[in-house]
Amino acid sequence: MTLVLGLTGSIGMGKSTTAGFFREAGVPVWDADAAVHALYAKGGDAVAPLAALHPAAVVDGAIDRAALRDWIATDKSALAQIEAVVHPLVGQSRADFIAAHADKPLVVVDVPLLFETGGEKGVDRVLVVSAPPEVQRERVLARPGMTEAHFQTILSKQMPDAEKRARADHVIQTLGLEQTRRAVFDLVAGLSGETRDA
Repeated sequence: MTLVLGLTGSIGMGKSTTAGFFREAGVPVWDADAAVHALYAKGGDAVAPLAALHPAAVVDGAIDRAALRDWIATDKSALAQIEAVVHPLVGQSRADFIAAHADKPLVVVDVPLLFETGGEKGVDRVLVVSAPPEVQRERVLARPGMTEAHFQTILSKQMPDAEKRARADHVIQTLGLEQTRRAVFDLVAGLSGETRDA
């Protein structure tokens, strides 16, 4: 029996780093952002249906994210139309990944907006990565092209960190690389032990 662990956390909380430590521990990790990139790439499954809805969204055989943003900005129904195409494809990608690793005791699904999209219903446990607000802000503003205004816009679309932590089954504070790695390996050992006992 494979246990599916949903990994989530707000921007700048160390989610990608934490996902890397799960991979290092030998745990298969499905990445929602990577799945969307694959769907939008040349030959991706989202290209033709989105092209049928909005031909300008396709540039050189791939979905152009800037064109999608422009469409969303000018058409109130655009986001719902895009989501109606993309969400089922992303869900299928995740289901296929979990099925392909059914022999593993633990699989991680890395979903930035897990709670915001109701994705916690599709996993067995939820791990939230967190850090103090000042650490989060420092990490995010160090990113190329990031501004305080853009950071605040992103935060406004994400569930507050305190609420995520309250709803999580597990929380890892990502204050240092070695501490985070240890916490991940300890959690993997504990969860893998549970699946063996089940």
